[in-house]
Amino acid sequence: MQKELYYGTPKKRCASVHENENQWAGKKVLIVGMARSGIAAAQLLCREGAAVTVSDMKPREAFGDKLDVLNGLPIAFRMGEDGLDALNGQDVLVISPGVPIDAPIVNAAKEKGVRVTGEMEMASTILKGSLVAVTGTNGKTTTVSLLGAIFEAAGKIVHVCGNIGYPISAAAMDSKYDHVVVAEVSSFQLETTETFHPLSAAVLNVTEDHLNRHGTMEVYTGLKRHIFDAQDGSNFAVLNYDDEICRKMAKGLKSQVLFFSRQREVEQGAFVRDGKIVVRVGGEEKNVCGADELKIPGPHNLENALAAAAVAFSRGVPAPVIRQAMRTFPGVEHRIEFTRELDGVRYINDSKGTNVDSTIKAVQSMKAPTAIILGGYDKHVSFDALAEEIVKTPLIENCVLIGVTANQIEEALKKAGYTHIHHAGSMQEAVETCRALSKPGGNVLLSPACASFDMFEDYEQRGRIFKEIVGQLV
Repeated sequence: MQKELYYGTPKKRCASVHENENQWAGKKVLIVGMARSGIAAAQLLCREGAAVTVSDMKPREAFGDKLDVLNGLPIAFRMGEDGLDALNGQDVLVISPGVPIDAPIVNAAKEKGVRVTGEMEMASTILKGSLVAVTGTNGKTTTVSLLGAIFEAAGKIVHVCGNIGYPISAAAMDSKYDHVVVAEVSSFQLETTETFHPLSAAVLNVTEDHLNRHGTMEVYTGLKRHIFDAQDGSNFAVLNYDDEICRKMAKGLKSQVLFFSRQREVEQGAFVRDGKIVVRVGGEEKNVCGADELKIPGPHNLENALAAAAVAFSRGVPAPVIRQAMRTFPGVEHRIEFTRELDGVRYINDSKGTNVDSTIKAVQSMKAPTAIILGGYDKHVSFDALAEEIVKTPLIENCVLIGVTANQIEEALKKAGYTHIHHAGSMQEAVETCRALSKPGGNVLLSPACASFDMFEDYEQRGRIFKEIVGQLV
């Protein structure tokens, strides 16, 4: 096991193996997409000495004060346009995760011979410290947050970044060689990686999601596996043995494979034996803690904890340190988050349930009669599996539907034989409907199984509004 990468003096290397190498000084770079990652990319590239132009379809005034952090930097602004005219004379196009790789700006850049890369890939060439990364359809935020707590418990300075709201470009500005960088990685970000090189990386699970962007499950699955492509034999690939798609990813990898499983004992990795979480890497096996000692509830969170244990142990973190963090980690906001109890009814915010599989896991975690709020942005996925799970779970007594997908979900529910269906035109109406339907001892669960973009800025805003409405109930 490569303990020197964690303890003692880390090897002086950037996460993508570009040691002290400034590839960006003097480069003319166009950044398209000015959400958080685009803003951080602009700051980082200015610091590196690039000539930066930024562009977004939205006019500058649509961003309020969010772009004020760029004031005073040598940046050319091309806001309120598609960026095509700004491509002339550029060396590199950096796209934010929200910009698809088949967007007109990307195709135009390729035709002009302008190199195209993503914000995460760009930042990884500058990033310092030991990089670990986590992807998967569900559980990413919980797992990277738990890993952050584990590394902090071991006394390290940690940057938990990526698709969690703190861009990797921001971490690259702050990271030093003795830090640990824990990145949550989405399929959108993996579309543009070439040299992205985590020392340990995990794929937690793969279920149907984002097909409106990626088209097929084969493409989506290939993107998830892409997280391992720059690894070598000194690195670790952590995979869910209980997920057949993940298990098959092990074939042909150059890195050392560690599996995690809550259903069986694995030869190398993390598993449950006699109610205890056990890690085994190389010739070393350690008991971490009892599965019932985890503060985060549900079988899916046991899987997240197993993945985190395997990643942390592969980086040389001792079992007692992992144990301490797992016993105290409270979970993350918007993921099966208890919000309030009123009139004997518990209100639970699972706004991060942005796909069918995630909401199925939330449904399976309910231990009392539940009214669930479902619906949102259409990602072109089937709701049949969710409807079947709801029918199998008699505790889901009512479904309140909102958003663009409300009719699709109703159709799937009726096809499965479920009839306790209600519609609401807003989150306020949905919460009030659930309250009227619920009795003492029950739950109101927001777990939409959809993204939020039809009604909200993102899942975080959706969750905050839900909590605000619940907090104002009298």
